[in-house]
Amino acid sequence: MATTTEQTQHSDIWWVFLLQGIAAIILGFLMLTRPGATLLVLVTMLAIYWLVMGVLALVRAFVDRSVPWYWSLLIAIVAVIAGLLVLRHPLLAAIALPASLVVIIGVLGVVIGVLDIIGGFTGGGFGSFILGVISVLIGALLLSSPFEAGLAVPIVFGILLLIEGVVLIVWAFRIRA
Repeated sequence: MATTTEQTQHSDIWWVFLLQGIAAIILGFLMLTRPGATLLVLVTMLAIYWLVMGVLALVRAFVDRSVPWYWSLLIAIVAVIAGLLVLRHPLLAAIALPASLVVIIGVLGVVIGVLDIIGGFTGGGFGSFILGVISVLIGALLLSSPFEAGLAVPIVFGILLLIEGVVLIVWAFRIRA
């Protein structure tokens, strides 16, 4: 019974999924055709978001007593500083953000790989060992040149957004019927 109600609710808002799919395809297309400019716009939007959230956190420090005021103040200060820094240096942020993401993924790859290798030696089997070696190699490769690997981030996200957009559009028309 709950599934029928859920399907009815989704069929009433099928157009939301359609719009999300169209937006994802447009953004994915922009990421693939104009990765630098698109990334610069996204970083600038992120900076504006941080500024607005910082101002709202500052207001919350004075009006919301459910959270200690100093946490809201700290969040406000960090968000406003981050927003101002990114707005002041958007090109640097557009380069540093993907590179930072690559470093995080590289570190995670090495750590997960080492744990898989250890698991392979302690009874996890040969497959766990091989996956661990592959994870360590990919992590090390990403860590060896994070800025170069960061150049691929917009392209990877562009492809993922195109796939997501197509899936959302198909889903929208499927639940509409």
